[in-house]
Amino acid sequence: MADIGFHEFEIGVPQRLSVTVEIWLDHIPPADCDDPAFAWDYDFIREQVETLAKARRYNLQESLAHAIYDRIAGLRGVRALRVLTAKPDIYPDAKAVGVELASFKGCVPDVATM
Repeated sequence: MADIGFHEFEIGVPQRLSVTVEIWLDHIPPADCDDPAFAWDYDFIREQVETLAKARRYNLQESLAHAIYDRIAGLRGVRALRVLTAKPDIYPDAKAVGVELASFKGCVPDVATM
């Protein structure tokens, strides 16, 4: 839930917001390594998104997406990053409306396999 949007009916009325964070890592352990020490802390990523979403009211999804992007991009091992936000309850004839920010630093993932 986030207080987001600039239309009068959105202001001060928290609404559902879907956030996707895709991270491409500099180093991925080999397949035979199953050591939790090499795992990313998904709870930490989720907490960062929630903290940013609740920290203030946002007029634009773009502003929140940038805040999330900036917070995650600086973490160790992040080679590329994609942040998507979407409001699923805005239009009855659309699944959602949203924005996407991405930077692949010269390495573009194969979107056909996503």
